[in-house]
Amino acid sequence: MKNLFAHTLILLSFLPFVLQAQPRLSKEWETLFEKSSFLSSPSYSETMDYFKRLENHSPLARMISIGKSPQGRDIYSIIVSKEKYFTPIEAKKSGKPIILITCGIHSGEIEGKDAGMLLLREILVTKEKENYLDNAILLFVPIFSVDGHERSSRYNRINQNGPTEMGWRTTAQNLNLNRDWVKADAPEMQALLKFFNEWLPDFFIDSHTTNGADYQYTITYGIEKFRTLYGGLSKEVTTSFIPYMEKRMNESGFLIAPYVGFKDGVLEKGIVDWASPPRFSNGYAAYQNRMGLLVETHMLKPFKERVFSTKAMFEIVLEYVNKNASKLVALNKEADEMSIKNFTVDKEFFPISLKGTDESEPFIFKGIKFIKDSSEISGTTRITYTDEPFDLEIPFYNKTQVIDSVRVPKKYIIPKEWGLIVDRLKLHGVKVEKFNNSEEIKVTRYKFKDVKFQQNPYEGRHLVNADYDSFSETIRVNQGDYFVSTNQRAIRIITTALEPKSSDSFLRWGFMNSIFERKEYFEGYVMEKLAPKMIEENPELKIEFEKKLETDEQFRKNPYARLSFFYERSPYYDKNLNLYPIMIVEND
Repeated sequence: MKNLFAHTLILLSFLPFVLQAQPRLSKEWETLFEKSSFLSSPSYSETMDYFKRLENHSPLARMISIGKSPQGRDIYSIIVSKEKYFTPIEAKKSGKPIILITCGIHSGEIEGKDAGMLLLREILVTKEKENYLDNAILLFVPIFSVDGHERSSRYNRINQNGPTEMGWRTTAQNLNLNRDWVKADAPEMQALLKFFNEWLPDFFIDSHTTNGADYQYTITYGIEKFRTLYGGLSKEVTTSFIPYMEKRMNESGFLIAPYVGFKDGVLEKGIVDWASPPRFSNGYAAYQNRMGLLVETHMLKPFKERVFSTKAMFEIVLEYVNKNASKLVALNKEADEMSIKNFTVDKEFFPISLKGTDESEPFIFKGIKFIKDSSEISGTTRITYTDEPFDLEIPFYNKTQVIDSVRVPKKYIIPKEWGLIVDRLKLHGVKVEKFNNSEEIKVTRYKFKDVKFQQNPYEGRHLVNADYDSFSETIRVNQGDYFVSTNQRAIRIITTALEPKSSDSFLRWGFMNSIFERKEYFEGYVMEKLAPKMIEENPELKIEFEKKLETDEQFRKNPYARLSFFYERSPYYDKNLNLYPIMIVEND
């Protein structure tokens, strides 16, 4: 086995933890993971049967379907509460923090499901971990991408060491759910977003297995702490949660590090942390004013080690939330309130785009030595990992800066014909209202220019980039048109989705690509008659035309472009072409 010596040391170090997690049980409560000598993971039906038996065994658990997949499978969540608070209203009234754990968003990366089976058994059956419910309510989604989970094969992840069979990365519609958090195209994501925003968890965990280089760490993590997250929560993440989590994980016998991404792909240049956009799970949680932990076990470690390290991480978060229950609930309430105040009352700029800085701090990276030699297959240098561990001090780039921002307006107006946008906003917990009467309103509008479409589709969409000019005008809104006030807790999601400059705006994701399509054209002989009349009525137009002839050779040699110059300045030209249909009402 790869890195046998290193893996043996790690497994020996956490042997007490594994033994602790294996109470004396009747055979009925053994999981397939255990029965298979920690090599296999159960199917969808086997998994749900197990959780159903947990529900039947304990009055503290309830299993509910939160929606269906395109192939008709139920997406289940198990709600676990000592007081049997099985509705969002009951849970919120309790004052207890709510923890949501999702597994199998990429269903080949499935150890979170098996870890959850062991953990819930210890809470509900043996009850040795029932204290985790003292100051918390747990929501557990064992398989998010249920159709992808059932596209099972031993060949689905070439880089991954087990289980014997695993699911597929994407849904039956070939959508990557961990790019879908804002645009919400997948029925699975629409179901989870509705569930997420009904319960509005106080802490969110998303369980994965990573790709990439080989190294000693069993598990890595990502959690937002930059300007994408409310400052009070960011401080809690950096000064309290991360130190606690890392210390407890190391005590459990698992080496842990921040998510490993090499600068320019070169180890010696260091590793880089970055601000996650809300298309990703941990970024989305931050934009919802919540801590969101990305758990990434290492693909080359044995499946057994990955499951138990994931279980340890789940338990450590449960410990942390139980110990800090009141503080966490208060911080989240503060984040909701202060996000509104900061951006609407204090009129702070909302960060639209962030990038890493050149600032770094030393980091001792625990790697696995590798050999570089030439390859006859690829015709270039190949890397072969050895079993020898090494420690190397490298830079850790963990600072970011805002490179673009916007003022948050008082409200956004959405014409009724763009109801699809409204439907998606509501999935995110956004309150949308309607105009009861027609009225005139002064608005700011965006007119796009230099529009460029991404050549290849990405997640089922053709992304668009465009600059724009803004202008003010007074428009008449119609009865039934929509408006979204930014004076609400989802202000970060609202601004991200509706400001075109945002990398995850609905505009960028291609929801409104039809506005860039020209639908009316001119005949040349018609414009040949109209252009001289336009010049006669507007001498400045002649000056502008002649200047363009002098300075733009391509324009001068293109008869259609010369006629189009006049058509675009005529009253016949489509004034709505490239015009953003969503309008902005500025702050008073």
